[in-house]
Amino acid sequence: MNTDLAHPAELAALRAAFEADAPLGWDRVHAFEAEHGIVLPEPYRTFVAEISDGSYTGPPDYGLMPLAEQPDDGREADGERCLAEPFPLTEAWVWEEDDRPEEELEPLLDQVFGHGSIVLGTDGCGMDWHLVVTGPHRGHIWHITGEGALPFGAEFGFTTGEPGFAGWVAHWAANKPWFDAPDDESGAA
Repeated sequence: MNTDLAHPAELAALRAAFEADAPLGWDRVHAFEAEHGIVLPEPYRTFVAEISDGSYTGPPDYGLMPLAEQPDDGREADGERCLAEPFPLTEAWVWEEDDRPEEELEPLLDQVFGHGSIVLGTDGCGMDWHLVVTGPHRGHIWHITGEGALPFGAEFGFTTGEPGFAGWVAHWAANKPWFDAPDDESGAA
């Protein structure tokens, strides 16, 4: 997964997967990046600049959210997402099963919901898909719910899909279930 260079084959597959809404354009992508102190990972970066800034057809179930319409996470005092702060996770975590006291968990949850990721969209009922933009999992897609979080990609064991934005979209475009690993007994978050 290359998050610094958009591969032409990945971009062609992305173009084919969507009924293209208007792209955002490079000037607005650069402005978003400057405002938040980040560089979006490829191929998502080129996708929103040149192909489509969101899509009502998905993925996920309720459509791909436009970049500029990032929701407030509602967990931090000001509700602002801190995209330049690293996303804290590198492996699945079901906090609903974590025995640590609430006062220890809350600051960690604030980071999971508000640091280093943009919301791509939702499958409803608080089941959101995030693209990590800073931190060790930059470029990976995460499924974050009210109960836990897990990374998308075959290497993590919950799905047969390739990691990253292009792999996530390809999995959706092939009409595969998100959690299709043959031995997935995770009870996915």
